[in-house]
Amino acid sequence: MEPTQITLAAIPAYVAGQSTGTLSFLLASALIAGLARGFSGFGGALIFVPLASSVVEPRLAVAILFIIDLVMTLPMIPGAVRQADKREAGTMLVGALAGVPLGTMILAHADPLAVRWAIIIVVISLLALLVSGWRYHGKPTAPLTVGVGALAGVFGGAAQVSGPPVVAYWLGGALPAATVRANLVFYFATSSLITGVNYALAGFFDLPALALSLVAGPVFGLGVLAGSRLFGKADDQLFRRICYALIGAAAIIGLPLLDGVLR
Repeated sequence: MEPTQITLAAIPAYVAGQSTGTLSFLLASALIAGLARGFSGFGGALIFVPLASSVVEPRLAVAILFIIDLVMTLPMIPGAVRQADKREAGTMLVGALAGVPLGTMILAHADPLAVRWAIIIVVISLLALLVSGWRYHGKPTAPLTVGVGALAGVFGGAAQVSGPPVVAYWLGGALPAATVRANLVFYFATSSLITGVNYALAGFFDLPALALSLVAGPVFGLGVLAGSRLFGKADDQLFRRICYALIGAAAIIGLPLLDGVLR
């Protein structure tokens, strides 16, 4: 299949060629994912990827999320660069340099149905990790940090779900909370550069990805804004439980067995 030329005229034509059901489901997925992302800072990928992968190919769903989430996080980068422990974050990035290409290769070459099942399994496993509240309480070591970065890189490259392993590793350690938050933003921003290069080389940023990102991006942004404004006005524990429930529901709705039943 020859790649479709990306022009300004081709974008609305491509969007117009999509079914109303596909676009509506994609926009609803982006809104719910944005709400979770804005309120709690996590869950966007865990919700969006399994849902969107049920109406478009997994590689397209992942590329869309990469683009729209990157745009939302750009304003956070300058402050994170100043506050982050760059040595610790840099060590984590060494692992990502190895993990992201592997995850991207899996996403690019594996059977789409197999990738969807793998995404569901990974999402459910990471949800269990989040719900358990487990955190690594030992002292970070260079080999372990590199290993966590590699694992997160594989998850990130294959499904944009690199967050939970890194959060569980850093959040329970001895680093101050402000440093951990800065490290997370710095790590995810810089690892996104690694992911972006690998996705570009794999040809993920094609016309469908750009066109659907332009459609889903504003809705995702509205969700993030609404979720951010809810922060502090609602009970944190309650909303986190709601986020967990949404992630679980997304995994169930995204099951390939339910194709054609719920959509």
